[in-house]
Amino acid sequence: ITYKNQQSTERGFRFLKDPLFFTDSFFVEKPERIETMLFLMSLCLLIYNLGQRELRNCLKRVKKGINNQVGKVTLRPTLRWIFQCFQGIHYVILNGVKQIVNLTEERRFILSLLPASCQRYYL
Repeated sequence: ITYKNQQSTERGFRFLKDPLFFTDSFFVEKPERIETMLFLMSLCLLIYNLGQRELRNCLKRVKKGINNQVGKVTLRPTLRWIFQCFQGIHYVILNGVKQIVNLTEERRFILSLLPASCQRYYL
């Protein structure tokens, strides 16, 4: 069991190294600042994993998947993929009319799985 749990820890460190999250661009010298940065990064990883777990549990509950990067339906998307899916959504003011563009049906479905505190930014 210990070895199996190590795999999720390793995936967590892979998350921290991903260029999408800019973790390689922090420069700190003092040991207490390094400790603080490690604490914050660990906290971010915890929140990320909780969000991913909640999303996957919701997908399991409704028994419906979403398309992954190659268009294959999955019940286990990564939260990173969800973040990338939402990059194309924009808030636009055109002729004084406020609107959210590129909110597809799949993105609306994903939003329906998220808490109301997340939905309010898009709906």
